[in-house]
Amino acid sequence: MALRVRLFEPADLEPVIGLWHRTTVATYTFLPGESSRTIDEARAAFRSLILPACTLHVAVSDARIVGFLATKPGARGRHLYVDRIYVDPAEQRRGAGRALMDVAFAASPGRIRLHTHQENTGARRFYERLGFRAIAFGTSPPPESAPDVMYEWVRG
Repeated sequence: MALRVRLFEPADLEPVIGLWHRTTVATYTFLPGESSRTIDEARAAFRSLILPACTLHVAVSDARIVGFLATKPGARGRHLYVDRIYVDPAEQRRGAGRALMDVAFAASPGRIRLHTHQENTGARRFYERLGFRAIAFGTSPPPESAPDVMYEWVRG
């Protein structure tokens, strides 16, 4: 698998939205509102919430997008915030997630924060293997209102 990470391009929009939708449906079975979202609802949310607010990178394997990373500056520029990282379920555990996070590590000012749901045990294991520590437990904002956890990575 020839894997590379590059900046998002306008032509990536539909493949990334499709990947996001597939991964959400497969992963968020514990969040009925998320896992039942239609592709059109995902498209509208991506265009209005993620695209204008984040810097996007895509992981490409053999000319196919297999993952994406959405980042933005954290509070007062003291950290990088990973807004989203998604890897196609069929491509997980093949290096795309790590390659995308390597972009975040390189772009960070030495500190990265992110949130995930407490029930998303696969993501939690992934972040912990990369050296992230759980620093706060809470509840995600509506409409999810589900138990979440904030993770932080600090450059050693």
